Amino acid sequence: MSSNVPAGRTRESGLTVDAARLWPGGIATAVVAGMIALVGVLVSRWLFTIPLLAPRSDGAYGDAHTTGLVLAAGAAALLATALMHLLLISTPRPFAFFTWILVLATALAVLFPFSTAAPISAKIATALVDLVLGIAIGSLITSVAGRSLRSAGPVRRAPASPGLVQPRNAVPPDNVGPRDDTVPTQGVPGDEYQPGVPPDWRSNSSTSR
Repeated sequence: MSSNVPAGRTRESGLTVDAARLWPGGIATAVVAGMIALVGVLVSRWLFTIPLLAPRSDGAYGDAHTTGLVLAAGAAALLATALMHLLLISTPRPFAFFTWILVLATALAVLFPFSTAAPISAKIATALVDLVLGIAIGSLITSVAGRSLRSAGPVRRAPASPGLVQPRNAVPPDNVGPRDDTVPTQGVPGDEYQPGVPPDWRSNSSTSR
């Protein structure tokens, strides 16, 4: 079954997704996520001496597992951006679906460390880092997606009030003085209104013809 929504247009009425704004925001979110992961590892290992991802003897940075966590955090942000883009163009309530998916994914990431054989301190530190990553990615991607939506149709102007519509033969206000509503706007052929000519003279000249 094919969708009737054009490419790039959301199912929200009259809105389209500006990918040129969404994806740069997603890339920036990936950078922030990677930095959060790195700071979390450094704080855990150097400040609290927790053997997060590697033994204490490997120093404050640890080993290749730290690099893998930083790259995984950035990849998760890009994956969240792609998911949001897909939801925006295919679902009726993209932000609600995105929130639920991200909450469940974050819950899995927080619970997973407790299934490993790492020390309890490392489990708690890893869970906290994953929780902060989920909150940061979700809030940033949601904010970027909200600003990447644009109106799809032309701007509609409110119709003018019927009482403000002037007759076709009305004289522009910059040519003559105040408008005289007693002067007829339509008459016999050849009886056009002449600015500055009194209405009585027009009627007499028409009769004399």
